[in-house]
Amino acid sequence: MAKRALFVGRFQPFHLGHLEAVKKILEENDEVVIVVGSSQYSHTLQNPFTTGERITMIRLALKEAGIDHGKYWIIPVPDMHIHMIWVSEVIGYTPNFDVVYTNEPLTKRLFEEAGFRVKPIPFYKRKIYSATEIRKRMLENNKWEELVPRTVAEFIKKIDGVKRIRDLAKTDKV
Repeated sequence: MAKRALFVGRFQPFHLGHLEAVKKILEENDEVVIVVGSSQYSHTLQNPFTTGERITMIRLALKEAGIDHGKYWIIPVPDMHIHMIWVSEVIGYTPNFDVVYTNEPLTKRLFEEAGFRVKPIPFYKRKIYSATEIRKRMLENNKWEELVPRTVAEFIKKIDGVKRIRDLAKTDKV
């Protein structure tokens, strides 16, 4: 069993698929470092939520799921648009980790080339548990709440996140 795993995502928003991934990772590891990627971006259709909002969503969801806060780290990491040094940047922002979980091909390749063991994340109902799908449903005034943990839905409503996404759609592309 690896001691600590790394899980990178944008979490725009954190949904039930992400939660299932964290649970699966913790079945195989003692701790997980959840990297909130693209941390410098917010207020666009692809990245509508701030880093602080995403961290809050993750913490609320993991607390709701009964996951011990001593089992995870949440670390924001800005994008580095130079692939050959991105892994070094992630390493610099995070505590040490033993294995990387990702399904993203470039992330997989970059961490493997840096000598890390990389494991795939089993998708959990990927066609519906997708942040893109959730944002699309918000834009189209369709049901989205069942795709995220209850506390995440409440938080998004509290910050008027759906209105933000709709306002952003007037000036941006999905």
